[in-house]
Amino acid sequence: MASPSELATERSHSKPLGIRCWEYIKRAKLSYKTHQAVVLIVTFFAYTTYHATRKTTSIVKSALDPQSSTAGFKFSWRITYLSSPAETQRRSWVLGDGWAPFNGSDGTALLGQLDVAFLAVYAIGMYFSGHLGDRMNLRIFLTVGMIGTGLFTSLFGVGYWANIHSFYYFLIVQMIAGLFQSSGWPSVVAVVGNWFGKKKRGLIMGIWNAHTSIGNITGSLIASALLSYGWGWSFVVPGLLIAFMGILVCLLLPVSPESVGADRQEEEEDDAVDSPKKKKEGVTEPLLGSHTEMKENAVGFIEAWRIPGVAPFAFCLFFAKLVAYTFLYWLPYYISHTAIEGKYLSDETAGNLSTFFDVGGVLGGILAGHISDRLDARAITAATFMYCAIPALYFYRSYGHISLAMNIALMFICGMFVNGPYALITTAVSADLGTHNSLNGNSKALATVTAIIDGTGSVGAAIGPLLTGYISGNSWSEVFTMLMAAALVAGLLLTRLVVAEVAARISETRSQGRSQSRSQEPELNV
Repeated sequence: MASPSELATERSHSKPLGIRCWEYIKRAKLSYKTHQAVVLIVTFFAYTTYHATRKTTSIVKSALDPQSSTAGFKFSWRITYLSSPAETQRRSWVLGDGWAPFNGSDGTALLGQLDVAFLAVYAIGMYFSGHLGDRMNLRIFLTVGMIGTGLFTSLFGVGYWANIHSFYYFLIVQMIAGLFQSSGWPSVVAVVGNWFGKKKRGLIMGIWNAHTSIGNITGSLIASALLSYGWGWSFVVPGLLIAFMGILVCLLLPVSPESVGADRQEEEEDDAVDSPKKKKEGVTEPLLGSHTEMKENAVGFIEAWRIPGVAPFAFCLFFAKLVAYTFLYWLPYYISHTAIEGKYLSDETAGNLSTFFDVGGVLGGILAGHISDRLDARAITAATFMYCAIPALYFYRSYGHISLAMNIALMFICGMFVNGPYALITTAVSADLGTHNSLNGNSKALATVTAIIDGTGSVGAAIGPLLTGYISGNSWSEVFTMLMAAALVAGLLLTRLVVAEVAARISETRSQGRSQSRSQEPELNV
């Protein structure tokens, strides 16, 4: 057994080089709070770059296939109207423009196949990434994933200068990029979960989860700004950006308090302020106590599925992400093909307008996290948001065409209720379940649980846009009916957990009432 001095030496060598240099210059150890700040900032920008590289393909579609109705994001809020949605194609597309093989009559279908292939590999890779993440140094694993993502994102753009026109080249590169992309989410959630207790995890992760929307917007701005220099730059620059951020992760990211010898006492004192929680079944059980002995054996894939709450939340996210990613891939197209005040918006304006859905999603993630913290009820919060998304989707489809202001307001509300539970489940809920009491102190489950939940959700993310491509040809009303049905099923899947949380709240209220009655009895006797 290693002596305390040997353990201290081992911890110092496992510290990131940047942290060691920082402490050397400061001539003092970094505080627990400082480590937490570093974790939040580094993981925030790390996953922002993941989403920035993920967004480039949807922006460059208009250059690869000018016939496609998916337009690049323009940093301009000038509202342009067209007499009909087909006018965009007549004005901008000439056969032979774009980039072979995507500029033919089947170009849009080929681009759709790239999207599905990317999301399918991403979803499958997520399960393996979580399994590996719990068995490796998360800092190294995340660094490799980010540099690999940057390399293959750039290789897609290299096709521009290398004059590559093979569909299979772009397909293989996109699939490998999806595999590397799958390393990101389980890793960052596991690291943040290691550093933050349950007390304010929902609110903190709700704010932290804004990186998804910021990454989408940043990627759109970078890709569209570089299109005029050649579409290859729209891939290469984001690829270099995420690779550079991967190096910073390697230099700065402390994976856990134990890995850098940080003192958990500050966190323990914060948690001690809360009133004792009652042990309840399911996801409402308290997290592992700070004094629980931490085991080092990683949790198996099947064992992780058996953790109470993992399966319901995973399948709930399947349907929640189906709705969210349908909006991500199809909202600009839907807006440009829907008459608002009797007029059609240009692709550029529709792309600008669609960002209000992301802005609503940021607020929804923060609200869902804060409410679930205050109520100590993740399932109730997630289910309520999903049920509220149903009328929001109905009103957006039915009344979004009345005016531009009405469309923006209803789109913002849809984003809030659709992305709120999506953000909550993929962050705070995943972190809660990855440190569930049923694990008996095992800390090696965060990445696996996160991967199971988000991997299952990513399957829905691939299916939703694919189904929309077929259904929208008949009627957009049918698409919204599908989305409302998915939101309903997502809420219903949490019914058992909601009932358990409601019962726990009632039991807690009664217990508090009896305690107050007993404390008042001596005064009455006097």
